[in-house]
Amino acid sequence: MGTGSSKQTDGTSEETKDRTDDDDDQAGGQLYVSLKMENLKLTTHLVPHVYGSVPLVGSWDSSKALSMERESVSMWELSFVVPPNHETLDFKFLLKPKDSDTPCFVEEGPSRLLIGGALGEDARVALFKLDSGEVLEYQVFVKADRVSPFDLAASWRAYQDNFRPSAVRWMPDVSINSAPQTGGENGASAGLELDLEHYVVPAPSTSANSGQVYAANMTENPRSLISGSGGSSYSNKGMEVIVPDPSKVFQSSGMAESKSVGTFSPLHRQDSQRGLFVDRGVGSPRLVKSSSSNIFSSDLNLGTGTKNSMPAAAGAVAAAAVADQMLGLKEDRHLAIVLVGLPARGKTFTAAKLTRYLRWLGHDTKHFNVGKYRRLKHGANQAADFFRADNPEGMEARNEVAALAFEDMLSWMHEGGQVGIFDATNSNKRRRNMLMKLAEGKCKIIFLETICNDRNIIERNIRLKIQQSPDYAEEPDFEAGLEDFKNRLANYEKVYEPVGEGSYIKMIDKVSGHGGQIQVNNISGYLPGRIVFFLVNTHLTPRPILLTRHGESQDNVRGRIGGDTAISEKGEIYSKKLANFVRKRLKSERAASIWTSTLQRTILTASPIVGFPKIQWRALDEINAGVCDGMTYEEIKKNMPEEYESRKKDKLRYRYPRGESYLDVIQRLEPVIIELERQRAPVVVISHQAVLRALYAYFADRPLKEVPHIEMPLHTIIEIQMGVTGVVEKRYKLMD
Repeated sequence: MGTGSSKQTDGTSEETKDRTDDDDDQAGGQLYVSLKMENLKLTTHLVPHVYGSVPLVGSWDSSKALSMERESVSMWELSFVVPPNHETLDFKFLLKPKDSDTPCFVEEGPSRLLIGGALGEDARVALFKLDSGEVLEYQVFVKADRVSPFDLAASWRAYQDNFRPSAVRWMPDVSINSAPQTGGENGASAGLELDLEHYVVPAPSTSANSGQVYAANMTENPRSLISGSGGSSYSNKGMEVIVPDPSKVFQSSGMAESKSVGTFSPLHRQDSQRGLFVDRGVGSPRLVKSSSSNIFSSDLNLGTGTKNSMPAAAGAVAAAAVADQMLGLKEDRHLAIVLVGLPARGKTFTAAKLTRYLRWLGHDTKHFNVGKYRRLKHGANQAADFFRADNPEGMEARNEVAALAFEDMLSWMHEGGQVGIFDATNSNKRRRNMLMKLAEGKCKIIFLETICNDRNIIERNIRLKIQQSPDYAEEPDFEAGLEDFKNRLANYEKVYEPVGEGSYIKMIDKVSGHGGQIQVNNISGYLPGRIVFFLVNTHLTPRPILLTRHGESQDNVRGRIGGDTAISEKGEIYSKKLANFVRKRLKSERAASIWTSTLQRTILTASPIVGFPKIQWRALDEINAGVCDGMTYEEIKKNMPEEYESRKKDKLRYRYPRGESYLDVIQRLEPVIIELERQRAPVVVISHQAVLRALYAYFADRPLKEVPHIEMPLHTIIEIQMGVTGVVEKRYKLMD
C-alpha cells in the first residue's frame, strides 16, 4: 500500500487496483468443509442432522448422527476438518424431532459423495417425505477450503502428521499441543447437570447484548435534529454549525461551504500553538513538539476529561499515530470512513465491528447512521417510492439528512473526535462528490464499499432487515414489508455506481465468511493500514467464543498478584466442571480449540479437557506486575505507597515498575483479537483477570476507562456469540 495511484501489492502495475485475497493457497493443508441447509418455510420442530461414513460419523446408525447448528432463522450449518487420509466422504442428511431421536426422516435419493472437497454431483436439494405425506425441501450448500497452518492448529485434527508450527502475525510465542491427550475426563465426580441452562446467570446490564438490538439504533444520536433547532442548525459547546443547502452542494461552479460563527473553545486554536500528547502509560504526561510548533503546552490533563485528538493508546500504537499526525496534512488528522453499498449488504454490521475495534485500540471513534437521521426527520414509514432516483422530493430529503449527519460528524471531529464512520448507501458519484466537498480541508475520506454476490445471503439479510428495522416496525404484514423493501432495493440498483474515485477499500463477498476479496486504492498511513488489516481478517460467520478465568490458584487463596502457582483444590474441581461443560456445549464442534496462556494455572485448568487441541499464547499471560509480582495489595500499600496511590488514581494507564499497564496489555492482545475474528469455529479462552477484562471490553464495546473495573469472576464462563446480528452474551456460573 502506498500513496498515489493504485498498484499491485507485489509491485506490478498491470492493473489499477490492489487485490488482497485472504485465502492463501494451502495445497498442503487439510480440508475444512462446511455443510449448510436452508428452508425458508421454517420447520422449527425438526433439526437437520448428518450421518454417514468414516470419518464424519463412522456409522450409518441414525442415532449417532451429528446435529447441525442453527446459523440463522432459516439456515443450519455443520463444519468439520477432514484428515488427509480420509478425503472421501459418503453421507446423507436426516431430520430429527427437537426433543427426541424418533421418528427421524432420511432424505430421499442416493447418498452424497464428497471427494477431496468436491461433490460427485451438483449440490441437489434435500427432499424429506414426512409421515403426513408432506414433502420438505431444503437447499444444500457445500463449501470446502484448504485450511491455513494456524487454522490447522486450531482444529481438533491439528495434531496429525507433519504439523508445522504457527507463524501467525510473526508470533513465535504461540505453541500447540501436538499430541492428543488420552484417558478419561477424570472429572465425572465433579458433576455437571446435563441442562446447561441450570448454570446461566444474569449478565451485567452494560454487557455485550447488541445482537438483540437493531445495529443502526446503537449509532450516534442525531444532535442536529434533537436540539430543537428544526434540523437546520444547532449549537454545541460555543460553536454554531450552519448546515448547507443540499441543492447548492451539487452546483458545479463552487460549493456552499458551511460556516462557523460565535466563539471556539481553546482546543480549536491553531495546531501550531500546541504540542502533541503522547501517552506511554507511565508517570506524568509527556509532550512532544510538533514539527510546525515553536511553543510547548502542558495544560493537557487526561484526568479532567479534556478532549484531544490523540488516541489513549500505548507504545508503538501511540508512536505511529503521532507520526501520522505530525507528518500528514491537517485534514489527515481526522478520518471519515464512508460506507458505500446497496441495502442488505452488511454495511451497518461491518461499520459496528470496525467502530468497536478502533475504540478498543484507543482511537476516539463514532458511528453515524444516516437512516437514523432520516427516520427522525421524515418518519420511519416511508414507502419504496421515497427512495426512487426520479423522486425529487425524496432525493432532496435524503441529501438533506446526509448533509446533516456529515456536519454532525465534522463538528464532533472539531471537538476532538478522530475517526467517524459514516453509514449510508452513498450509492452514486453525485452523493459521494457532495461528501468530498463537505470534507475538504476538514477530514480525510476513505470509502468502504461492501459488495455481496450471493443471492441467498442477500435474501437472508433482507428478511432480517424486515424483522429488525424500525422502518417496518409498524408493518404487521411481513410479506408486505418484504415486497416494499425489495422495491426499495430495486430503486437503488437502478442508479448504483461502484466506487472508483479517491481512496477506497472494497470488500467483495466477505460477508459470507468463506474467503472473499479485499481491494484497496490509494491507502497509506498507520491507521488506514490497521483498518485494512482488520477488514481482511474479519467475517460474520456465527460462532461462540467462551471466556473464562483459570480455576482458583494458590496465589488467589493467599491474595497475591502475579506469580505462576498451581491451582488450588477448588480450582481443580472447577477444571473438571469446565471440561464437562466444554464437552457438552461443543459436542458437535469438530474444529473448536482451547487457548490458554503460558502460565501453569491456565494450563492445569485446561488439562482435563480432551478431544480439542490446546494452543498456548504468551499474549494471554496475566498483566506483568513487575517488582510487585507476588505481593499483596496491602504489602504494596505499606511498602510502596506512591505506587499504590498512582495505580488507584488511574488503573488504565498505571504501569507497574518494570511491568505493564492495562494499555500495554491491550496492545499485546491485538494479535489475539485478530485471530478470534478470523476463526470460524468456537474458541475457549482460559486466561487471567486483566487479560479477560481487555478481551471482554472489545466484544462488549466498553470504554477503555472502564476496562480495569470490569467484573470478571472466578469459575464463571462468559459465552460471546458472534454472528450476523452482532454480539450476544450469556454467562454460566459453574461454582459459587
